[in-house]
Amino acid sequence: MKKSLVYTKTGDKGTTSLVGGTRVPKTHIRLEAYGTVDELNSNLGLLITYLPDEADKLFLQQVQDKLFAVGSHLATDQEKTRLKDASIINPELVETMEHEIDRLDSLLPPLSAFILPGGSRGAAVCHICRTVCRRAERRILALAEQVEISPELLAYVNRLSDYLFVLSRKINQDEKNDEIFWNNSCK
Repeated sequence: MKKSLVYTKTGDKGTTSLVGGTRVPKTHIRLEAYGTVDELNSNLGLLITYLPDEADKLFLQQVQDKLFAVGSHLATDQEKTRLKDASIINPELVETMEHEIDRLDSLLPPLSAFILPGGSRGAAVCHICRTVCRRAERRILALAEQVEISPELLAYVNRLSDYLFVLSRKINQDEKNDEIFWNNSCK
């Protein structure tokens, strides 16, 4: 069996192929969107290594799978190529995310102040994931100014950053670390 090549040399001049074969510059807004989703997915892989709770690990691994679908959705120019069924983000995925946010939030004390990123290493990495997720959302919204992006995909990414915030709080609680509250008396 012949081994597949990791490198193809087709991108050496600064272009890449979208799903369906259309070539675009590597600086294209579409690549910024799905590239940032890929960056988020990599950071989630790091976050999982810090999680002691198997249920949290399993949920985040499912999120990683869905982020591949998000990336595929964003990499498809739907004016030229039909979106694959596996790349569709449906309302049930958004609802599942909302249920998980509610479940985690029910385990936590009420929020009384702004929280600074930190506490445990896992919580700090979770905050990095949250901020990368917010950047991915901004890139996707910029793309949505030019092409149609499903409202479910936009909602899913928005909820994911909310989930990561709540998860960071849970990680600190699980590891018995105090949350770090913003000292708003900075002068």
